[in-house]
Amino acid sequence: MDFWMARFSRLYPVYVLTLLISIPMLVAEWHVRSHVEFTEGAVLTPLLLQGCFPRLATFWNTVTWTLSCEVMLYLAFPWLLRVRWPRSTGRLLLLLLVLWVVGLIPHTVYVLTDPDHLGHMADRYSAGFWIEFLKYTPLPYVCTFLAGLTLGHLHEAAKLSVRGRMIVGLGGFAVGWFVVYHFTSRLPYIMIHGGLLTPIFGAIILGLAGPSMLARVFSVKPLVEVGASTYCLYLLHFNVFVLLHVHHVPERLHVVRWDPWISYLFVVLLAVAVRRLVEHPAQVWIGEWWKQRRAVGRATVQ
Repeated sequence: MDFWMARFSRLYPVYVLTLLISIPMLVAEWHVRSHVEFTEGAVLTPLLLQGCFPRLATFWNTVTWTLSCEVMLYLAFPWLLRVRWPRSTGRLLLLLLVLWVVGLIPHTVYVLTDPDHLGHMADRYSAGFWIEFLKYTPLPYVCTFLAGLTLGHLHEAAKLSVRGRMIVGLGGFAVGWFVVYHFTSRLPYIMIHGGLLTPIFGAIILGLAGPSMLARVFSVKPLVEVGASTYCLYLLHFNVFVLLHVHHVPERLHVVRWDPWISYLFVVLLAVAVRRLVEHPAQVWIGEWWKQRRAVGRATVQ
């Protein structure tokens, strides 16, 4: 319960704020959805259940389907921590590989069979029950989530030296750059979406998970400030950017010559402000309230 409340205090207040900011998107949903779908989406989205229903996953705030997946996986997290994990580096690496491969099986089957009958390679604009199921619902992310837990255990088991961490991190960044700039247009979109690059990101995370020159680069205060605000940035970036341009804000402020960069800057600064004024204070307040409630509960039992 402490873990779940800690997650709730971090995630939900900003989530509610972004839904309020996105009310114009809710109005737009009314005009493009049936009344039944609109009602379902309006009820399920505040409850973080929209990601369990592919056709409603992007309702109201497109990007928040990921939180719906996270909630389902967070529910299982305390029990997953108690599972007996391998302790040797070799076995953890093997488990990571197995989880990666197994997690990509549904996406590989999709590429080979085209169950939505698209007639072409799926891309980010493709629609259909199966591609939306793979993209938005929690089940396809179970292996990726377990791979993340495995990576945490691997970090503990490997005990990388500063030099080793540098090598792993720089290798991850180098391979990531090469793949992103030279191969992503040739790789199946749904497999990238499903975790094809997980090993690369894993190497980057390991490289940044302890003291090194690489980690020091990302310890610059402005980057730390933006990094601490990335949850807010993620929830705000899509709808706020759209709203800025739907209402022609850059044109009205006569800064369109610097757009979209001026809009990007605004969204980043807004995210930093929301973290300082909403996310962190709400997290502290809910945390303190929960501690007091737990203390009262213990005193009553005694």
